Amino acid sequence: MGPLLLLTSTLLSSYYLPGRVVNAQRLFTIRDVTLSIEPSNDVTRDTNVTLRCQATVSSSLGLEALSREYTIYKDSKTVYTKTSSTSEDLLYPLSEARVSNTGKYTCKINIEGKEITSGAKKLTVTGLSKPVLHLNKGVVTEGEEITAKCTAPGETGSFYFYFYEDSTEILDKQVNSNQAEAKLHFSSAGIHKIHCGYTVLITPDSFKSEPSNTVTVSVKELPINAVLEIFPQSKIYEGDQLFISCTVRNTLRTFRSSHLYLSRGNQLLSRGDTKVNHSSVALAKDPGEFECRLEMGDVVKFDTKTISVTELFSVPTLTVSPAEVFQREYMTLTCKSESSASERLDREELTYTLDPPGSQLISKGTGIFSGTALLYDFNYTCVAQAKGIVKHSETLTVRPKVPVSTPKISVVGRAVLGQPFKILCQSDIGSLPINYTLLRGYDQVSTRIVKQPFQQALFTVSLNKPDEISKYMCEAKNRNKEAPLSKRLNATVIVPLTQPILVVIPDLPEISEGDDLFLICAVKGTPPVTFKFYRVGNEQPLYTITSNKNNSDYQVHSLSKEHSGVYYCEAVNYANNVVISDHVTIEVRLALWKKVVIGGFCLLAVSVLVVVCVLCFRSKRVRVDGAAVSVWSERPPEEANDEESSVVSNEPDVEYTEVVHPRPVDPARGEQKRKDVVLSPSPFDNFLSLFFSLFCTFSPLHYKPPKKHVLVCFAHIPLQLIIQTNTSWEGHNYP
Repeated sequence: MGPLLLLTSTLLSSYYLPGRVVNAQRLFTIRDVTLSIEPSNDVTRDTNVTLRCQATVSSSLGLEALSREYTIYKDSKTVYTKTSSTSEDLLYPLSEARVSNTGKYTCKINIEGKEITSGAKKLTVTGLSKPVLHLNKGVVTEGEEITAKCTAPGETGSFYFYFYEDSTEILDKQVNSNQAEAKLHFSSAGIHKIHCGYTVLITPDSFKSEPSNTVTVSVKELPINAVLEIFPQSKIYEGDQLFISCTVRNTLRTFRSSHLYLSRGNQLLSRGDTKVNHSSVALAKDPGEFECRLEMGDVVKFDTKTISVTELFSVPTLTVSPAEVFQREYMTLTCKSESSASERLDREELTYTLDPPGSQLISKGTGIFSGTALLYDFNYTCVAQAKGIVKHSETLTVRPKVPVSTPKISVVGRAVLGQPFKILCQSDIGSLPINYTLLRGYDQVSTRIVKQPFQQALFTVSLNKPDEISKYMCEAKNRNKEAPLSKRLNATVIVPLTQPILVVIPDLPEISEGDDLFLICAVKGTPPVTFKFYRVGNEQPLYTITSNKNNSDYQVHSLSKEHSGVYYCEAVNYANNVVISDHVTIEVRLALWKKVVIGGFCLLAVSVLVVVCVLCFRSKRVRVDGAAVSVWSERPPEEANDEESSVVSNEPDVEYTEVVHPRPVDPARGEQKRKDVVLSPSPFDNFLSLFFSLFCTFSPLHYKPPKKHVLVCFAHIPLQLIIQTNTSWEGHNYP
């Protein structure tokens, strides 16, 4: 005992050492659950079927069994549950499977709270048992009840049972068992064949059985009958008195109640228990079929007869003459029955009246009424009477027509010369149809018939001359009398434009800067005219205007060189023909004063150049005796020999010098020389003086002198006043 206790203590201490906890929970996992159907998913009736649910479980205690709970579902409804402590597969047997076992099955396993469900498998069972029909009686009389029972042997589920007489369904019942009973009645004598069938409901499908066995029922006729009698039995006329009786023959005491019904067509005339009598006036319009009907429970007996009633007179007809009546015109209404029974009815006995009585028409004879048509629609009815028989004709609606008013003629849109356009002819009032005729002068051109309320009488014409439009007229007609004629057509005829002429003011080519330019575009045609002025190179018009005249102008003030170019104009009117003028080239010249200024400056430049050249040439000469000689003076011929010629170098760009030997000079002679210089200018000096005088006279300074050019007029001063005889060129500043 001691060693055993010691061993136990050692083992326990090994499990409960500090820091160690014993895990007593079982470790497992459900790996898979599968459901299979044996022997097959599709089987026939009475086959033994087994549903196998197999679970694959992994556990830490492989030798220790786990408690398992199995559940079998059919179409999401629980059909079987079982708890097992073994690892064996769950088997769910379906012995002798029926169609009701058809459905989708699944299997679920639950182990200690862990669940897993298998995939669905569908079982289909085909084949239903043949139903069996049983009747409690085979021979019955009319109205007697029998009990029929239909059974579906061995079947389960929800059923619909059907009962048939021959091929006609007479009853159906829904039950949850495999049999159903029905109470059947037969209202007619003879042989009746009865069978049944059923349908098993399996949502969402249904399966129908084959027909059951057929049972024959013999139904005997009851001796009781319904009898219908009508007097008179020979030829019957309208207005004759009819006597009708409905009775029961061979009444049976076994029936507690019976009912008789007398009817004509769908109209019930009378009702009773054993006998019904009825009297009425014969009418041809009423149905000629009478019925006497006997009802005793489910037994129905009836007798029918059809009579023929001869009309005393036919339904009258009402007509109007003339067929087309106009307001306030005379008309006649005629009421007449086409046929009558002359053997029973005299002509004087048949009378006609007009309804309503206040129709303001006067009787002119039997069935003839005359008077004036009203201004509005009115309904008339004819009433024929004889021997108490009253017949009404169909209602005749007299719609007095409105005479057409004088038509109006107008142009639709615009009338363009040489182009087709439309003419409208229309009356304000008038009953349809209306015939509109277009006239040219008094010759007919065309006719249009207006039959609809919004239809228009349109005519297409064209003109060669504008005044031809006034020749058109139209007439409107909706009766056989004379038709009113419209006025002559008064409308503007649009004449297409001719090619425009572009006029330039001032005349070409005398157009200078600073001038005002006028471009005048003129056309022939019907205004208003839209004019557009263009300059070649610009897509947009320079100027656009719509004028009620046949011409328009475009003005440009203070022309400059930038206004030079090619111009043209464009014109359009309601004829929609765009016409373009010829192109005109405009070249803006320089202003006159600019030309003169430029010419003057050119002359001035040439003159200055000439003066400078002369001055340069004269400045090289030196006055004799140490005094400077004027370049404008001439030396006397007699003194030429007294002086020695100067020596001039021929080399280029070297000025020459003149050597003067001093000589005694006569004072008187010297004074004479000064006078010659001053008073006797050379021809060249005279030319320059004349030139500058003319320049200042005809230059633009004389016409419009700017301040900056005033100094140029020094040329107008005589050269003789500029040159001083007692001074030399050297050492002086000249203006």
